[in-house]
Amino acid sequence: MSKRPVRWDELSWSDLAALRADGMDLAILPVGATEQHGHHLPTGVDSLSATAVAEGVSAEIGVPVLPTLPYGCSLGHSRKWPGTLSLRPATLSLAVAEIADWVLASGFSRLLILNGHVTNWAPLRCALETIRADLPDMRIALRNIWQISGDVDALYSYDGGTNWHANDAETSLMLHLRPELVDMKKAVDEPDRSTCCFFSYTVDKESETGVTGLAARGDADFGKRVLSTAVNALSAQLRAALTERTPLEDWTPQAAVFERPV
Repeated sequence: MSKRPVRWDELSWSDLAALRADGMDLAILPVGATEQHGHHLPTGVDSLSATAVAEGVSAEIGVPVLPTLPYGCSLGHSRKWPGTLSLRPATLSLAVAEIADWVLASGFSRLLILNGHVTNWAPLRCALETIRADLPDMRIALRNIWQISGDVDALYSYDGGTNWHANDAETSLMLHLRPELVDMKKAVDEPDRSTCCFFSYTVDKESETGVTGLAARGDADFGKRVLSTAVNALSAQLRAALTERTPLEDWTPQAAVFERPV
């Protein structure tokens, strides 16, 4: 990409005021995690991934990126392996809601919470509900990086279903972004053993190494494809979101035929 990302913490308050005066009222908050990712990947994968997508979008459309929140809700990774640092769900939810309050005070009334870790979803959704209720002047959205589009979801989930972790996509993305942090000699493939289960289990009861998916298949070219697919899709969505109005303001009645399921 030819342009540089707009990083909130590299700007002065007057720079941010000028950005807002020029019509930019959207900011992105990447939320990651610090947790085990098998023998071969660093603990910061989820933070690095969310940051890369956010900054890629920022370089495309000029939206400022807030400092990444590097701690998430990683309780499910247990204390078996060193490295995981987890917040409680309520702590994460409260922190994001408080950040949103200050973002709005700075004049940015649209906020995208861009999530890089699967089990952050529930507390971040609670944060969204709090923000909608407490900050009615803010427009708030939540997206997981792997679910930005159907194409992105397919790249992430083909080898691990909904339970993937440190798999081909994550390994390849790190090989593209930070190859010096990846040790492919230690990459181990593991199946998704949770598919036969009714109950939910922590990762140490599902995986021997903390991996679910085909980690050993990772390569930088696939990682570049994962990132570009996510950035292109989200950039297009946010270009539209910059001028989005409420459904009642924009809704146009259309004739529709509804049939009950047989």
